Amino acid sequence: MTEQIIKYDVPQPGVPFQAEAIGLLTVAIVGAIGYFVFPDDLAFLTRLISITFLVLSLDLVTGYCGVATLGQAALFGVSAYAVGNACIAGVTNPLILLAVGAFTGMLMGLVSGALITRFQGLPQLVLSIAIGQLVSSLANKLSSLTGGSDGLSGITPAPLFGMFSFDMYSRTSYVFSVVTLAVVMTLLLRFVRSPFGLLCRGIKDDGLRALMIGASPYPRLVIMYGVSGVVAGLGGALMAINTGVVGLDSVSFERSAEVLVMLVLGGAGNLWGALTGAVIFQVFEHIVSAANPFHWMTLVGLLLIVIVIFAPRGIGYGIVSFWRSLMQRGSGR
Repeated sequence: MTEQIIKYDVPQPGVPFQAEAIGLLTVAIVGAIGYFVFPDDLAFLTRLISITFLVLSLDLVTGYCGVATLGQAALFGVSAYAVGNACIAGVTNPLILLAVGAFTGMLMGLVSGALITRFQGLPQLVLSIAIGQLVSSLANKLSSLTGGSDGLSGITPAPLFGMFSFDMYSRTSYVFSVVTLAVVMTLLLRFVRSPFGLLCRGIKDDGLRALMIGASPYPRLVIMYGVSGVVAGLGGALMAINTGVVGLDSVSFERSAEVLVMLVLGGAGNLWGALTGAVIFQVFEHIVSAANPFHWMTLVGLLLIVIVIFAPRGIGYGIVSFWRSLMQRGSGR
C-alpha cells in the first residue's frame, strides 16, 4: 500500500505538477464541451458542479481519512445560508461571497470535525448524523435567517467583474462554476499528494502505527475536516449564488446520504473517482427521472447494484488504472 502511494501519488522528479496540469486541462475541456454541446442544460450542469464540490469534500474525510460521516451536507448548507444572508445584507460581489462560503464551511468543518473525529466506528457515524439533524432542525426553526420551510430567497449577486450578469440562461453561472472547480481540483490534487495528505492516508490505514511514529491523528483529522469544509463551503456558495435561493434540502440527511452514494459509485479515496461518481449519478438521475417519473428510483437502484457487483472499488479506480497503464506503456516501462 505504501509503495503504491509513493509510486503514483508523490510528484516525480522531472514532471512537477503533471497531475495538476492534467486535472486543470481535463476540467476545462469537459466544461467547454458542456457549454457548447448542451447550451439548454446549463442550469442543470451548474447545479451538478455545486453538488460535486460536496462529494469532493466528503472524499477528503471519508476516502482519505476513513472518517465515517452522514452529516456532510451540514457544511454545505450552512455555507449556502451564510452566503445568502450576506448577499441580502448588501455584500453582492460574487468573489467575496465565494470567500464567505469557504470561510463559513471551514469554521463549520473545524467545529464538527473536532467532535466527530474524537470517536471511531459507529459512535462517529451516529454523532455525524446528530450534528446534521441539529443543523437541519435549526435551519427550519430560525426562519428569520433561513426562511424556514419556505427557504431563503432574494439572493441577487452583482455582475461578475461588473460585466457578466447572473441571468436566467446560467451562462455566467456555469463558466464561474467551471473555473472554480478547475482551480479547486488542481489544488486538491496537489494537496492529497503532499506529505500531509499521505499522512492522512496512513492514519486511515493504521492509526496506531501513525501514533507510534510520532504523528498525532486527532489534530490532523480536524485540519482535514476544516479543508473539507472549505470545499463544501465553496459548493454551498455556488449553489446560493447561481440559484438565488437556499432551501432545507441543502442541509437534509437525504443530501448527505446521496453524496455518499455518489462517492461509493465513483470510488472513495480518489478525487477523480469522486468527480466521476458525482457526474455519472446526477446525469443518470436527470435522464431517467425525466424519462420515467414514477419508477426512476428503481433504475437508479439497479445502477448502483451493478456498479457495486462489477466495480466494488468504484468507477474511478478503473479509469485511473487504465490511465496508469497507458502512461506506463508510453514511457516504455
